[in-house]
Amino acid sequence: MVDYRCTAGPSERPFPELHRNYSVSYVRKGSFGYRARGQAYELVAGSVLIGKAGDEFTCTHDHHVCGDECLAFHLDEEAADVISHGHALWRSGSLPPHATTMVLGEFAQSVAEGRAGLGLDEIGWLFPACVAEAAGGRKRPVARPNARDRRRAVEAALWLEAHSCEDVDLDAAARHVSLSPFHFLRLFSKVVGVTPHQYLVRLRLRHAARLLAEHERSVTEIALDVGFADLSNFVRTFRRAAGVPPRDFRNAAKGNRKILQERLAARA
Repeated sequence: MVDYRCTAGPSERPFPELHRNYSVSYVRKGSFGYRARGQAYELVAGSVLIGKAGDEFTCTHDHHVCGDECLAFHLDEEAADVISHGHALWRSGSLPPHATTMVLGEFAQSVAEGRAGLGLDEIGWLFPACVAEAAGGRKRPVARPNARDRRRAVEAALWLEAHSCEDVDLDAAARHVSLSPFHFLRLFSKVVGVTPHQYLVRLRLRHAARLLAEHERSVTEIALDVGFADLSNFVRTFRRAAGVPPRDFRNAAKGNRKILQERLAARA
């Protein structure tokens, strides 16, 4: 498990690199383009980069000047085969922001920083398994819009990330990138892989996951702070994403391994 911090910006010239092993990398911050196997993807916070051993790739940084951060899980061939269960995961290229992987990705970051009472080996197995489950063997639709429209979609995603804890009007996000609400919805979904509303909710869930794992504040306080106006809606949405209610998730972060055992058993 490696915590990558990239400082490249739009002025950096892309160069070819090689995946030396299998990997799944959770994008925590920023954005970047990923080109591999003749396909192109735009990754934003919450996306997952899926690397296949032996594949050549390039990363571009056309839309963000502050770099990006990823938590990467590297696997040997045997582990990669077990994780994928024979489906097309390693040809997927990337996974759009998914509620479950975003919650678990933030949990993994807390573990990596020593802020949660779990072992690196436990989360190092659980997160890639979660990615494989979320991918379900289906390839992500490849972004086809032109460069200007891709830039607009990524800028909107970065704006939503910066304002996700506020009372966000999605029409304001559309205005921020000079698009009509209808065009914004279609373009954002095509480039990012989820709708603006789905992305906003998932951004809030990932913030909640970090707060639950690292702080003792009440669930109600956390729900309100990350942007949920209704506690019951937060609990229901979080449980659907994490598989357990917020309080049980907090207990798991403190070292209760029941949630891990149940998830791993489900993947067996």
